[in-house]
Amino acid sequence: MATETHNASGDGLADAVGVDSHAAADAAPGMPQLDFSSFPNQIFWLVVTLVVIYLVLTRVALPRIAAILAERQGTITNDLAAAEDLKARAVEAEAAYNQALTDARAEAQEIIAKAKADMQADLDVAIQKADAEIAAKAAESEKAIAEIRASALDSIKIVATDTAAELVAAMGGKAESDAVSSAVDSRLKG
Repeated sequence: MATETHNASGDGLADAVGVDSHAAADAAPGMPQLDFSSFPNQIFWLVVTLVVIYLVLTRVALPRIAAILAERQGTITNDLAAAEDLKARAVEAEAAYNQALTDARAEAQEIIAKAKADMQADLDVAIQKADAEIAAKAAESEKAIAEIRASALDSIKIVATDTAAELVAAMGGKAESDAVSSAVDSRLKG
C-alpha cells in the first residue's frame, strides 16, 4: 500500500507537469558529443581549433623552441671549442712546464758540477799548501833529529871517551886523551 501511495503521488506530479516519466527518459538526448544531429557543427569547430593550434605552434611556439634549441647547440658548440682550446693550452703549458723542469734540472746539475769543480780546486790548493807545510815541518824535524843525533853522538863520544879513560885509569894504566879519543872514534865508526 505504501507503494501505491508513493506511485500515486509521483504520478500526480508527473501528470501535473504533463510529462510521462518514461517518455521523458527516452526523449533526453544524452551526451551532446554523441548526438548525431550536431556532428557537422562539432567537426567544423574541431577543424577550426586544430588550424588555430597549428598556426600558433608553427608561427609562435615552434620558432621560439627552435631558436632556443639553436642557441643551446651554439652554446654547446662554443663551450666545446673553448674546452678544446683550453685543453690545447693546458697541454702546451704542461709541455712548457716539463721543458722548464728539464732545463732547471740540467742547470742544477751544471751548478753542482761547477761547485764540485770549485771545491776540488780549493781542496787541491789546500792539500798542496798542507803538503808544503808538512814537507817544511818534516824537513825541520829531520834537521832537528839530525842535530839531536849529532849532539847525541857527540855526547856518546864524550861519555865513551871519559868512560874509557876512567876504565884505563881504574885498571892501573895511564890514559892519554888522544889515544882514547882515536880508539873511541874507530870503535864508533864500526
